[in-house]
Amino acid sequence: MAEDIQDVDMLETRVCLVGPDVQNNQALSRALQKLNLTVVKSSTGEEYMTNSDDFDTVFVLAEFEGSGFEALHKSDLRSRVLGPSAVIQCADTGEALPTVQRPLYCSSMKDLILCFTGFRQKEKLSRLVDLVHFMGGSIRKDFSTKVTHLVANSTSGDKYRVAVSLGTPIMTEEWVHQAWQRRHLPAALATEEEMLKYKMQPFFCCMLSFHGFSKEDTDQMKELAKMQGGTCTPVGDPSSTHLVVDDSQVKDFPQHVDASKVYVVKQEWFWASIQIEARADETIYQFKRLETPARDMKPPLGRTPTSRGRKRPRLKETTALLAQDSDSDSPVFPARKRRSGAGPGNDAHAMMSMSGSFLDCTETPERVLDDGDLGLDDSPAPTPVPPTPQKPLSARHQRVLELTQTEKNYVNILQTIVRVFKEPLENRDQLGGPPLAAEEVKTIFGSIPEILDVHTKLRDSLAQLVADWSEERSIGEIICKYKPLLLKAYPKFVNFFEMSKETLQKCTRTQPRFHAFLKIQQSKPECCRETLADLLIRPVQRLPSIILLLTDILKKTDKSSPDHHAMERAIAAIKDVLDHINEDKRRTEGQVQMFDVVNEVEGCPADVLSSHRQFIGRVDVLELGGEHELCGKGEYLTLFLMSDLLEVSKKRHSMMSDVKSVFKSPGLLKAPAGPLKHVELFNLAHIKRVVDIRDTEECKNAFGLVYQAPGTSNEDVCLYMFTLLGEETTKRDWLRSLCRHMANTTCKADAENFLHSVNPEDVELDRSAILNTVGFNRIARGFSKKAKRVTRQFSFSKTPRRMINRAVSMVMSPARGPLQREGAETPLGDLQGARLASSVDLQIVRAHDRLWRRSPVLTGVARRKSGGQSAMSPVSNLVTPKKGKSVSLGHSATKRL
Repeated sequence: MAEDIQDVDMLETRVCLVGPDVQNNQALSRALQKLNLTVVKSSTGEEYMTNSDDFDTVFVLAEFEGSGFEALHKSDLRSRVLGPSAVIQCADTGEALPTVQRPLYCSSMKDLILCFTGFRQKEKLSRLVDLVHFMGGSIRKDFSTKVTHLVANSTSGDKYRVAVSLGTPIMTEEWVHQAWQRRHLPAALATEEEMLKYKMQPFFCCMLSFHGFSKEDTDQMKELAKMQGGTCTPVGDPSSTHLVVDDSQVKDFPQHVDASKVYVVKQEWFWASIQIEARADETIYQFKRLETPARDMKPPLGRTPTSRGRKRPRLKETTALLAQDSDSDSPVFPARKRRSGAGPGNDAHAMMSMSGSFLDCTETPERVLDDGDLGLDDSPAPTPVPPTPQKPLSARHQRVLELTQTEKNYVNILQTIVRVFKEPLENRDQLGGPPLAAEEVKTIFGSIPEILDVHTKLRDSLAQLVADWSEERSIGEIICKYKPLLLKAYPKFVNFFEMSKETLQKCTRTQPRFHAFLKIQQSKPECCRETLADLLIRPVQRLPSIILLLTDILKKTDKSSPDHHAMERAIAAIKDVLDHINEDKRRTEGQVQMFDVVNEVEGCPADVLSSHRQFIGRVDVLELGGEHELCGKGEYLTLFLMSDLLEVSKKRHSMMSDVKSVFKSPGLLKAPAGPLKHVELFNLAHIKRVVDIRDTEECKNAFGLVYQAPGTSNEDVCLYMFTLLGEETTKRDWLRSLCRHMANTTCKADAENFLHSVNPEDVELDRSAILNTVGFNRIARGFSKKAKRVTRQFSFSKTPRRMINRAVSMVMSPARGPLQREGAETPLGDLQGARLASSVDLQIVRAHDRLWRRSPVLTGVARRKSGGQSAMSPVSNLVTPKKGKSVSLGHSATKRL
């Protein structure tokens, strides 16, 4: 064989392109030019299937099937047959064409060693073996550690069990077929991540039944079983292969279940299979019924049918002894003789454990007991010595013991979190790899190891104090000693506890392996049937419980004791830790909300994000207008208050919401939901005054801001007026919070100096201005935009905008214009019987025009403004609405504010 390969290397390589598909392959032609090989073309390649002393011919075929391929492959010359992908890949890597005896189409399975199991059809297995060879893979008949992948057709057998134990990937036959489908891609590999979806699922061809679980758990397990390739059947179904039993609730097999024909397993088998992504061994998790020992109807040794009568005198003697008055705490009972029928071994077993177990909590003797110590001789038993009465514990000592015991329990909980959950999740060598990514594990557990380290030291200190207890020992000094460590460990965990909880819930819902891991770990005795979420909340609850325990100890501590002052300092220290945690949590939440503001507001300046800046709150307002306006009267705005900035953003809304809110009171309005757009960013140092506009029947929750832009004079100040919407925040609280942060920004002590109260008349704010702000001007603008859009839809030529506005104004006008003569025809009259596309808008306009004319308040306001003339509808001319008198505050009044 080596000589043949050496001879091939000495000959010049010639490539024969067989068939039009490879002859017209441009990528293959470029690859052959790059390899600088001699190329010949043929329709079948038969003319080049002869021995040649000058050339070593390599045949390139588009497909590895058909009579032509079989002739080349099975010829006596054993010619090299390659696919286009193999040639192109060699050209890309700069390697020579492979010298292989088997046909090679591509190298997607190069360096892979496969083994097959569970296949009963020889033709199917032969086809799979050929495809693996065509893709550069190798086959082994017996499974060994050198095998890289096991291709299985079932989840049983010795090969499958060994592969699971070694962690070898177990694939389905579809994996081989899909890898062959991608043979035309030269760089494709069968080990890519997208090919992992063809791994053998744990419950492949398994028929599962569930018994003893609640309906919620059963539905959840059925859903997971289907996701992992299983099929669910009712209990007792003849086709069922596995019966999963809740061993904590079920003690016996259900009826109509033959344990010899179905695997009866515990629920741990189900979760373990999902966790390791393979079918676990049923023998490890086999469910066994509790065997009840048969009762022996014979009387026990030493008992006769008349022994029951002998017990009565003994009972009477015992009762009489208990009734006697005695100075000792316990009566002295006479020694009884050993039963004649009992052997020494039986009495020895009874003496070793009163509960019948060698693991009883009795003291172990320091020396080996002989027969005399066990009371196996015939001499009477010695008289027992009455126990020495113990001194009762003081109330303070009892409280200290309670504190120590709760600290031990808390440390055990933290150790359970770390040893049972965190460390196994971080193990990289487990089957199938870690169930979670390292970032998710860090997010869930946070600073639990640091908290465990602190409380382990605290537990040891308290245990040592209790061991050498005296009333003069100081508890407070020990607590104060660990204050710096508590300050360092707890804030990181408490601040991100909500994120930890959300990550845990998300991973449990989306990661089946992690969900199965939790089920297995939570069933262990260390967890006491508590979930990981229940255990993770304990650090949040621990410090408040320590305060309660220390307060009880303080109540039982004498004021003259030196520990009384130390206990007060200890309670104050824990409270300081809690205050620090709460303040740090508030700052952290504020910084997180700053990111939410930047993401929510379109066009928000990026420099809003800063480490020293905190988010304070947000309110929805309605702009009342004035001489200076941000967006215009009646615009919905959202104000975001930060520690030194005020972000103003605009609410995007629809016109119909404005129509519905025309006749609502401003106090009943709600800001529309929708995205926000950046309008203005005010520095609190440039807001000179906060104006509190006193509430009246017509004007409620109104306020103003006197703002002076940087670099301007005192005369160039602006007054912006708003109405507070909603009931979540009161105007008083909002204005006080705003003034307080203005004072902090400008380093002034008295925040009340920034607040100034005025009447609505002082800022020229009356009922008509408020009603006008609430709806009508904005409806006019909305109808104008609507009319323009309708006109564009029905326009088939480029009409000048002036003509479009004039036409839409005439069509949309529901009433006569002021210059139209009586009896003259109008475009509206001509279109009376027609139904335009904007008929809905016309109906809205007419409805509001009728409401306008019927409203006595609005009619009176309009008559006063028009000098006693007939009131005209504010929407009589929507395209070019005339502005009324601006509700403004003069320069002198603004300057006084």
